[in-house]
Amino acid sequence: MPELPEVQTIVMELREAGLIGCKIRSVKVQWDKIVAVPDAATFAQELTGQTIAGFARRGKYILIQFEAGKYLLLHLRMTGQLIIKKATEPVLKHERVVFELDDGRTLRYHDTRKFGRFYLVNDPQAVIGKLGWEPLEAEFTVQSFTAGLVQHARQLKPLLLDQTFIAGLGNIYVDEALFAARLHPQRLANSLTKTEISALHQAIRQVLQKGIANRGTSLGNGEGNFASASRRRGRNQESLTVFRRTGQACPRCGTAIQRLIVGQRSTHICPKCQQLKNKHKV
Repeated sequence: MPELPEVQTIVMELREAGLIGCKIRSVKVQWDKIVAVPDAATFAQELTGQTIAGFARRGKYILIQFEAGKYLLLHLRMTGQLIIKKATEPVLKHERVVFELDDGRTLRYHDTRKFGRFYLVNDPQAVIGKLGWEPLEAEFTVQSFTAGLVQHARQLKPLLLDQTFIAGLGNIYVDEALFAARLHPQRLANSLTKTEISALHQAIRQVLQKGIANRGTSLGNGEGNFASASRRRGRNQESLTVFRRTGQACPRCGTAIQRLIVGQRSTHICPKCQQLKNKHKV
């Protein structure tokens, strides 16, 4: 699933491609259920003639703002891709929505598993209002993070994956951040010391910044793996320390990386660097 760095990479490329100012000439919805709000016919009708005013990200959502004031929100889910193509290129089987632009290009939503969803709304808060901190923004401070953690007796990994707690983190970057901070994913959130919280706060920001700098993580070569808006693969998979490195040597101590299940999610740790302990309190 695309996480914060992958979604941010797409948003950056949409801006870099010069799509701001383009007008939508037509909208073709190939699978109606991909549109959550409103119905597919109304969706296509209301977007036709709209001029793109900007692109943004909130958590794992892509936000497209239009000059008329409406917002189009997209969650890519497991296998969604937003790709820029020439209008002359044939529409492929898994391209669920095609936006024809007035400059000879199209913006296409490709999704093999059809889990992604579009929301066309007047107020984006109706969709994203319950999301938690943006971990790369100024309001995500060590102090605010500490205040949030001490309220929870939940295991760290499920809590960090909770989008109402922190927005944008997924399986890849939670595993990487916990390794960087030397914390076991089953540690209870309210058991962390101040030093550990500071280390985790820094690790979260660092792994996300590295992911963005590397233009995202592309795992495998399948059709549904992450590709940017210009159909480029990310490079961050080359920098991963524990995620999907089961049996390989820990880059810090040499111990074999282990895979375990935490909160029903596949999880990767170094058993020596990330030992389980829950006796400390902030």
